[in-house]
Amino acid sequence: MESIVFDVGETLTRDDRYWGSWADWLGVPRHTLSALVGAVVAQGRDNADAVRLVRPGIDIDAERAAKEAAGAGEQLDETDLYEDVRPGLAALRDAGYGVHIAGNQTARAGTLLRGLELPADSISTSQEWGVAKPDPAFFARALQTAGTAPAQTLYVGDHPANDIAPARAAGLRTCLIRRGPWGHLWTGDAGIPADYRVDSILDLPDILARP
Repeated sequence: MESIVFDVGETLTRDDRYWGSWADWLGVPRHTLSALVGAVVAQGRDNADAVRLVRPGIDIDAERAAKEAAGAGEQLDETDLYEDVRPGLAALRDAGYGVHIAGNQTARAGTLLRGLELPADSISTSQEWGVAKPDPAFFARALQTAGTAPAQTLYVGDHPANDIAPARAAGLRTCLIRRGPWGHLWTGDAGIPADYRVDSILDLPDILARP
């Protein structure tokens, strides 16, 4: 293994603030929107469909711009990171791996993540690339950014359908991180074709060092 590419939401960052902001903007209880996000993803749908259920016909891009203009735009800081992120990424870099971050996020999220100065060689988002998971082109772009062959690249994520299955189909090695709603929901599913399963990024250096 030469490079490790990490998903963002519920892999590196908690999504509480993001969905809570949308619930407040839409004027619905946070629990309501959170439950709807869980329901649509469990049905194999886009998580943005939760917003569309609350407000049918909504133009999400236009609404996101309105949120930004009103000072209620996307925010992300150190408190949104899981506790193992900074030391875990640093440990992997110290072990000689290329560390990259690439997830289905907005361009603004990419800017905010880069502002945190994480120990990563690159930070990219789907909006910046113009292609999102599970599209194979997303993983092709991730490989291009990492500069390593698929078999020498590990993709780490919490979602079997958006992370594990399409990364594996693109030839990457895969790791399911068991946290966030999706990581917990599918923890015991033997049908998930992940090469590794971890509870913490700090588990990875030892696991990858094993023959």
